[in-house]
Amino acid sequence: MDANPQTVLITGSSGGIGYELAKLFARDKYNLLLVARSAEKLNQVANQLQSQFGVAVKALALDLAAAPAPKFLFDQLQREKIEVDVLVNNAGFGAFGEFASMPEGEILGQIQLNVTALTHLTRLFLPPMLARRTGKIMNVASTAAFQPGPLMAVYYGTKAYVLSFSEAVANEVAGSGVIISCFCPGATDTGFAKRAGTENSRLFKKIGAMSAEAVARDGYHGLMAGRPVVISGVQNWLFAESVRFAPRKLVTAISRWVAEKVE
Repeated sequence: MDANPQTVLITGSSGGIGYELAKLFARDKYNLLLVARSAEKLNQVANQLQSQFGVAVKALALDLAAAPAPKFLFDQLQREKIEVDVLVNNAGFGAFGEFASMPEGEILGQIQLNVTALTHLTRLFLPPMLARRTGKIMNVASTAAFQPGPLMAVYYGTKAYVLSFSEAVANEVAGSGVIISCFCPGATDTGFAKRAGTENSRLFKKIGAMSAEAVARDGYHGLMAGRPVVISGVQNWLFAESVRFAPRKLVTAISRWVAEKVE
């Protein structure tokens, strides 16, 4: 990992927004540390990016939903003396359904990956950045962070945590040389909707989704500009701002209407 002194670690990087972010970093000649569950797919992505951009790429097949995984990853990189200059906590998933009938594994899995792993990775990689007085962390939340989400209560709740946590820690490290940015995409054309069971929701079928490439570009530019909160897309920004002033009961009702499935 010595083609460039700058190295970025991206979780959930075998497809979607994570993959598009990896391309943007590679274009700017960052070394890549790519983390995802599927070794086969991840290796394909790593080989493609290394060939296309001429950067050093290391694929790390790891399931971050497993509690020991973040520390295992950090320790492995420490042993290999690889410094992470930029951390992108992108891995996460959602699940559609009423909370009372949702399988416990789906509930706890979302919390483990979207909240616990993200928090643990931030805690592990932030102190070395502070010691060097340089570094960047992007925590990927969602426009779901700005309101409750009936039929996806846990997912929306986890993303609200990511936003609140990221803003708070960004304030704590202000002036340290380290940037923490919370990225909030809206509906995006990735594998997320199929995994979550929301591909037939009003949001995806009627309102529509942005391309992963356009979304990643917004997040990348926002991180490089040092913005603490980045919302992708004007429509998503307007919606996120509007919920601050609307009655909470109305906001929750609209959120459910958007999530409901349509023909």
